[in-house]
Amino acid sequence: MKRAGQIALTPFPYTDLSGAKLRPVLLLRQASSRFDDWLVCMVSSQLQQADADLDEILLPSDINFAATGLKVPSVLRLSRLAVLDGALLVGCIGEIEADRLARVRQRLAHWVVDEQELR
Repeated sequence: MKRAGQIALTPFPYTDLSGAKLRPVLLLRQASSRFDDWLVCMVSSQLQQADADLDEILLPSDINFAATGLKVPSVLRLSRLAVLDGALLVGCIGEIEADRLARVRQRLAHWVVDEQELR
């Protein structure tokens, strides 16, 4: 059963749609109660691409890193979002803890709103 906070594998498209790569994604929330669609963000091992104001880095020294199922330090790329049919999620490899999921969602919400633009 899929749930927010899980890390699953899926073919994630390149931004130019030239192809896709099987990679881990974080399930942020179910996009619709009527369909098995999920809002996900890409998980990458390219830490140098992390946006310090937006992305979340997962390190092996983190207490719950082993539960993620990731093998190397990784970044939750919150600027790389997609809504995917649940059938495209190959399988769950792990999950992040509830308080980290809440923090990631909060950071994403602030980014979407961009409070500076509202002023």
